[in-house]
Amino acid sequence: MASVFLYHVVGDLTVGKPEMVEFYETETVESAIRAIGESTECGIPVWRKRSTPNLPGFVENSEMRQQRFVGILNSLDIVAFLAKSECLQEDKAMKIPVSEVVSPDNTLLKQVDPGTRLIDALEMMKQGVRRLLVPRSVVWRGMSKRFSILYNGKWLKNSENSSSSSGLAADSTNRPTTSMTSSRDKFCCLSREDVIRFLIGVLGALAPLPLTSISTLGIINQNYNFIEASLPAIEATRRPPCDPSAIAVLEQTENEQQFKIIGEISASKLWKCDYLAAAWALANLYAGQFVMGVEDNMSSRSFSDFLQTSFPGGEQNGTTKAKKFSSRSIGFNPTSPTRLSIGRSMYRGRSAPLTCKTSSSLAAVMAQMLSHRATHVWVTEADSDDVLVGVVGYGEILTAVTKQPSAFVPSNRSYEGFGNENQS
Repeated sequence: MASVFLYHVVGDLTVGKPEMVEFYETETVESAIRAIGESTECGIPVWRKRSTPNLPGFVENSEMRQQRFVGILNSLDIVAFLAKSECLQEDKAMKIPVSEVVSPDNTLLKQVDPGTRLIDALEMMKQGVRRLLVPRSVVWRGMSKRFSILYNGKWLKNSENSSSSSGLAADSTNRPTTSMTSSRDKFCCLSREDVIRFLIGVLGALAPLPLTSISTLGIINQNYNFIEASLPAIEATRRPPCDPSAIAVLEQTENEQQFKIIGEISASKLWKCDYLAAAWALANLYAGQFVMGVEDNMSSRSFSDFLQTSFPGGEQNGTTKAKKFSSRSIGFNPTSPTRLSIGRSMYRGRSAPLTCKTSSSLAAVMAQMLSHRATHVWVTEADSDDVLVGVVGYGEILTAVTKQPSAFVPSNRSYEGFGNENQS
């Protein structure tokens, strides 16, 4: 294990991070869409309002704050919600409170002390925590090593001047330091993307891991969600929740023994899309059409009123104009796809999934994810551009960088089967 994880603490990663503003479950879907566009990992933490009034001297402890946390709402959750038939027929769907959309799971966020060792934070994230809530208005010291001397823009004095403080410094290497919060709590929120961005800056300390292939590291996740291109796109929303929040869209190869990836329905792809157009497409198109962005005149099954009131251009001179679904309206930009069997080279573009090969290095995959602000990268065979093997997300990367070298697997490991189907 790299010593950098022992020398650094969570507080080091909060330098320059903005103060978190709580997004409450009473806010509307429309407000959530705006907030998600400015978020990391394509999602926002959702909170309940404080049940107790802001009395003078009242301090909310970490347990009370944890109970107020509801869950994380992402772009795919919203599109899937808007694609429901009852929402398609309701012109006020955007005014519905997010409490009806978000899936409750308060284990996805955890409050930690700024002095928590980075290795301990990584272990929490490996166990399923996706956000770390770090106090900003704190008095804390006992930084573990010389690397951890900058916090919140201020240089901190070493606590080695006295025997008592040096003992505290030594102890902080093994456990989080205690902190004193002010009556007016201020926090910043760290995501897994923030951690990966930090790791990119210390690749040298992780050697030789960064140049090792992901197949050698054994981090290719074969337990992913998928849907065949010939099925209705709405079926993707009925797959069990997974991390990353993505469903691969597959079609069989010519020999019908393998599956190739032609696109994905994911929070990453829908992050800054036209949510209403994407919801209509999800409800009315096949999965292959959805990811390829078929540009054809599509008539709504029961959506005419929704189109008139919600889409620009829905009404001109008193006449109703049918909505023409365009890949560009949901953030895709293919060339000229017209049928499901069209060659993949014909529609490469923003609709094409982000892929790497089994021979790709860990550093290359991390760079791909950060440059595209993606939560995952799909993995294809070393000698193929689209035959799918698995997926690598934040969880797999965190597992790799904290894994002991003796735990590596041979690079010639074979990958058979795919997705969430049981291996025979």
